[in-house]
Amino acid sequence: MPPSQTDNWTTPRWLFNELNALHKFDLDAAASSANALCTDWLGLDHNDESKRNGLTADWGYGHVWLNPPYGRVIKDWVLRASQHSDLVVMLLPARTDTKWFHEIVLAKAEVRFLKGRLKFGDGSMPAPFPSMIVTFPCAG
Repeated sequence: MPPSQTDNWTTPRWLFNELNALHKFDLDAAASSANALCTDWLGLDHNDESKRNGLTADWGYGHVWLNPPYGRVIKDWVLRASQHSDLVVMLLPARTDTKWFHEIVLAKAEVRFLKGRLKFGDGSMPAPFPSMIVTFPCAG
């Protein structure tokens, strides 16, 4: 699907593996049955109805991996991640001109900008935007 027709971008496996080696993720909070990266995941096609909406479902306790939809609701995902009681690591487009970036990410998270443009999923072309890793540390 051309980039302009989707706000879902499948996490590059190498990037997840690198971050998972550091953080040992317990939950993939915005996945599907086709691209879940953790045994425990939340997403629209989950068999368990209580786990279909990662934005409102219980994340429990543990380290969370999050590559949310990049559309207009991205700010809601960033806010939710910032309120989780344990570590949350997010893959996000580097939209440094947005209100959510300045008010939530810069105020509460560590940011690592990725060099170059990622190739998402099985894509052969790089994304039309830069990316960043945003880490919200444990609230404790």
